[in-house]
Amino acid sequence: MFTHILIAHDLRDTADLALCRAAQLAQQHNAKLTILHVLDPTQSSQVHEQAHKTLDRSITQYAPPGSKLQLISGKPSEVVLQQVAELGCDLLVLGAHHQRHDFFSGTSLDRIARNCSVPLLLVARGEHQPYLRALAAIDFSLCACSALEQAYRLLPATAELHALHVFEPDKGTPKQVEAQLQIQRALIDQLLEDEAQILPADGPTLTHSMQQGGILRSLQEQLKARRCELLVLGSHGRSALSQALLGSLAQHFLHKAPCDILVVR
Repeated sequence: MFTHILIAHDLRDTADLALCRAAQLAQQHNAKLTILHVLDPTQSSQVHEQAHKTLDRSITQYAPPGSKLQLISGKPSEVVLQQVAELGCDLLVLGAHHQRHDFFSGTSLDRIARNCSVPLLLVARGEHQPYLRALAAIDFSLCACSALEQAYRLLPATAELHALHVFEPDKGTPKQVEAQLQIQRALIDQLLEDEAQILPADGPTLTHSMQQGGILRSLQEQLKARRCELLVLGSHGRSALSQALLGSLAQHFLHKAPCDILVVR
């Protein structure tokens, strides 16, 4: 369960989509919701006042009663990370953008994703019913397992969480490759069996599979085939998959999100 959700709102339309999702999750988890807007210190007080009015309208329209608004001047990534820590939040929500700009995308988004101490939910779609289908990239790292567990707790009991393990065998004869695949399949089966033992019994349906090939294409294919609304990624770890997720793969999905993205350190 999540207890305090922070949504960083930058006044763009996508931020209202993120606010709607944050509100849905706050109601689902009976959590507190705080809306944060980072004021640009170079702008005038009139611009700041207009921002306040715009946020008040969004909160009135989309946020549940009791939601709180924080307006703080400073550098976006620094203020967001500071507020996550000071408020004791356990989920950060941002709106996705498909082009770079100065606030919550580009280098600021990368910096937040790298340093956020709590799960980061990047909202890319305007669907605000509870999630039904989620895909988690899984390997044998603690980070990937932590991401799976956080997603399991985020989702309602009516959802399905599918864990996908992507494996690229070493070169060898067909018999050797098949042996590698069989070993990987047995290991991932055991891993998911162990994970299921420590997760609450009343959570979403947990399934898993293994696929041979490249991680990026495999995830894209499975997202489309399963019509997933949420992709779950671990961002740190020592395995080859986790190293890829920390680098180009995570950046690809954060900046070209095909669906909502949950990133867990």
